[in-house]
Amino acid sequence: MLNTSALSKLLFLLLSVLVLHPFIGAALALSLGILIGNIGRNIYTEAKRSKVAALILKVSVVGLGFGLNLNTAIETGKEGFFLTFASILITLGLGYLFAKLFKLDRSISTLISSGTAICGGSAIATISPIIKADTKTISMALGVVFVLNALALFVFPHLGNWFEMSAYQFGMWCAIAIHDTSSVVGAASAFGAEALKIATTVKLTRALWIIPIALMFSFTYSKGKYQFKLPWYIVGFIVSMLLTEYVPLIQSIAPQVFNASKSLLKVALYLIGSSLTVQMIKGVGWKPMLFGVALWLVITLFGLVTVLFFL
Repeated sequence: MLNTSALSKLLFLLLSVLVLHPFIGAALALSLGILIGNIGRNIYTEAKRSKVAALILKVSVVGLGFGLNLNTAIETGKEGFFLTFASILITLGLGYLFAKLFKLDRSISTLISSGTAICGGSAIATISPIIKADTKTISMALGVVFVLNALALFVFPHLGNWFEMSAYQFGMWCAIAIHDTSSVVGAASAFGAEALKIATTVKLTRALWIIPIALMFSFTYSKGKYQFKLPWYIVGFIVSMLLTEYVPLIQSIAPQVFNASKSLLKVALYLIGSSLTVQMIKGVGWKPMLFGVALWLVITLFGLVTVLFFL
């Protein structure tokens, strides 16, 4: 007879398969994860779930490259380059000022600012060893980003419809204003395939800024000793586009890989949602959360005004 722990794990696994169904959207997948994370007991450890979620997310991003036209991606990347550059400068600059205002520890403000400016949890994971952040600080920063990511996934599609945005505008806005790639893709997919392609391309263009930012912090904190590596999933995303463009055999299966990747992404969102527990949110503290919200609202409004009036 199955004990409570075994039943919890079985339910957890069954739901992770269920979210692959086309009927389940990105927001519902995240919601199911939040639900099971808060009511489940003795399910797989958070570290294990986070590790699997990160791997699935990266594989999904590589797969999404099979659904993009290379020339279109290049043009979109060019158009999003200066917008991402401006948003990153604004976020990091305001992060420095807000940290003074909130009297926040330098490590936690640096991690939240970097996560908001560039690519959420991936930026935090990259910057934290450079600035020698402790485990508690990293957990708090990730908590802020996870909560705001979840909120964005639910709110952005409704706001996009309310403002009557085009697919291009909404894709750009998601890519600029939402932290993690998972929520960017999840929100954009709710707005259609075109918005998804634009959001993914510009988001990964934004993610590339982690290289100069990491080098900057490396010289500031570690005197240039920290060695940074380009994330493999960004390289994989580019390779998948090249293969789709130039290899006929790949072109025939590319749509299926693209659709499978969108489905797989929902599993990543489900796993990420399972980490959004009440205990985790309480552990963040009000000052880091308020700091993250203030920073995120500014960049969200900046992106909104830009796409509505200039794109």
